[in-house]
Amino acid sequence: MRTRKNGSVFLPSTYSIVFLRVVLRLFLCAALLPAPASAQETGAETEEDIDAELEAWPEFGEDKGVTINSTPETTQQMRVISREDIEKRNPRDLSTLLEEELDMSVTRFGGYGNQTDLSMRGFDTERIAILIDGVPANSPRSGEFDVSQIDMNSVERVEVIYGGSDTRYNVSGALGGVINIITVKKQGKGLHLGGTLSNTGYMPGKYNKRSARNAQRVRGAIGDPEFIDLLDMQSLGLNAGYGAERFSWRASLFGNRAGNHYLYKDDYGFARRKESNEVLDGGGNVSLVWDIGELSMLLSDTKFYYANRDFPITMNSVGSATATDFQLTENLQFNAPLFFADTLGAEAALSYQFTRATYGVDISSVDHHLYAVNRWNWFAADALTVRAGGDWRFLLVNTGSPTETQPVKTGNQGGFYVTGEYKALKNLMIIASVKGAADTRQFVPVPKLGFRWEALDWLVLKNNWFRSFKFPDFDDLYYRSYDSTFVGNPNLRPEDGWGFDLTAELPLSNMSAVEKLPLFQAPGLNSFSVNTTVWGQYTEDSIHWVKSQGGRWSPENVGVAWFVGFDTRPTLTLRIGRRFLETLKIAPSYQFQMSWLLNGDLGFANSFRIPYMPTHIIGCTLDFGWKTGSLLISAHYETTRYADTLNQMPLDPYCILHATLNQNIGKRFTAFASLRNILNAQYESFASYYMPGVSLTLGVKATFGGLISAETGP
Repeated sequence: MRTRKNGSVFLPSTYSIVFLRVVLRLFLCAALLPAPASAQETGAETEEDIDAELEAWPEFGEDKGVTINSTPETTQQMRVISREDIEKRNPRDLSTLLEEELDMSVTRFGGYGNQTDLSMRGFDTERIAILIDGVPANSPRSGEFDVSQIDMNSVERVEVIYGGSDTRYNVSGALGGVINIITVKKQGKGLHLGGTLSNTGYMPGKYNKRSARNAQRVRGAIGDPEFIDLLDMQSLGLNAGYGAERFSWRASLFGNRAGNHYLYKDDYGFARRKESNEVLDGGGNVSLVWDIGELSMLLSDTKFYYANRDFPITMNSVGSATATDFQLTENLQFNAPLFFADTLGAEAALSYQFTRATYGVDISSVDHHLYAVNRWNWFAADALTVRAGGDWRFLLVNTGSPTETQPVKTGNQGGFYVTGEYKALKNLMIIASVKGAADTRQFVPVPKLGFRWEALDWLVLKNNWFRSFKFPDFDDLYYRSYDSTFVGNPNLRPEDGWGFDLTAELPLSNMSAVEKLPLFQAPGLNSFSVNTTVWGQYTEDSIHWVKSQGGRWSPENVGVAWFVGFDTRPTLTLRIGRRFLETLKIAPSYQFQMSWLLNGDLGFANSFRIPYMPTHIIGCTLDFGWKTGSLLISAHYETTRYADTLNQMPLDPYCILHATLNQNIGKRFTAFASLRNILNAQYESFASYYMPGVSLTLGVKATFGGLISAETGP
């Protein structure tokens, strides 16, 4: 996107429009090509043989979600959260799942429905590529992601890939990594129904009242306990699905009502009750999957989300402004693992998103976002696979804020990539990739080189060297708040840097492997694994919002950011077999993260760290399993963080403890209870935004499967 010197925006040039039309036509041609010829006609393996081989791939199992075509072997550090893991946790939203399951650092601006930032290797949500069913889902304007829009009851699994310059999904701007949320899968045969109902309550108690006349530091009158807080949040989810031989559908609805009326201690040590932060939201989706032959699939997925939120001006404000959000997304995908011949595979996706947002009575925005991606896989030889493709994004923003001098703005970004995967030896894979990232002003090559070496039966080594590159977000360039306190900077330079990581995996997943190592022999040992990674990365022209002497906030290229870290995650599973307890899974984790923000005369000796990046994160989960249920106990600890680039606003360390109990009641019902923040820790997640204390969630799930035979139909 080109800009005038005064910051206003040109509409796309004739050249760019022609280019975009050509890209779109090529994409549509790829998506509408006829299905490939039968494998038997080409003399290749039968469909049954190929289906059996692909069953081991994460993308093609019948019970797996639909996702971008990719290699089952990767050089990157990767974690997968299964549907079983999600059901054991019963998380309220995606951020809760990632914090408790992977000990990811999460920054929240309050309770449910408030802004939430994720952090991977020190990079925030804007620098993490978040995908839904393989299609980028970060806001094309701000780069943020609303975790509330994800119905956790509809998530099949979550793939988390750490590190920059991803070669698995080849999306741009992934400085910290990729999170792929898979919500769609081919349904099993017959009719399936399900539902979840839960209530979350906070511990009531006496607190100091506030009023519009009170200053924040005034203690205020004592308020009696509000027992309605025991019914602070209700959640309801319903789903239905039907699967036949070559066609399936799934529909779901969800809704939440949250008061967010929890108790906390403010900056002056006074007990307060959170007010003016109510949330009412809900959404749903309808997905259709057609099997069009030769393993090829055509997918249509429609999602909608609506939220009505009250946002207090500050954490302690009595008054608030109402914000509403409506989002409609339509995603079309074509997936052909075998295309024309058994050596060629392809996938295409076209996604359109409409977003309407309002804040208060004067600020509104309507966004139209079109995203297209096309990927090809050529299995050139037994030892060589070539992958290539491209993506393109178009954004149209119409802002209703009265301060906007240019209310209608447009933006284009895209790129293409070529990746070669070469199996140099039976146990050594080399992956070399280069992606060209482009907007209407520049084109930048982003290379990556990775290695995967199966050194021993029980040891896998992975190594990556990569360039990391990200264009400034749209709001960073052009945002303007109602009172012009927050304004964008059209002169921002892209964030550009390099990085590396080295991962060692010990996948001792069965007794035969364990028996080879006497050191790990133990009575009842079922499996043992360790995943350890060392990484380093630096970014030039790091972008952060800073406050000028005149009190105005704007994003600036503040300097060079350096990151180094160490991450280790051992997992031990024991067969107990005593009384009702069958298994015990022990999963501790430790993350060390050090960062430096170098600006002007600042050097490494100044040790100024990236805001909201803890140096140490320690976690542990104990998973007790029995035939009809489970009990998860998990702890998460973070050391001191800083709320500003000069490290003058420290946030105290905190430790939170959770427990979740699941118990099956017959074959169709499951009751669950979750105690979160059992220690009632008082802590700030974002500066001056205090998190809830202890809460209790009680709920029940119902599942009815195979009610109607797929052969007879409904």
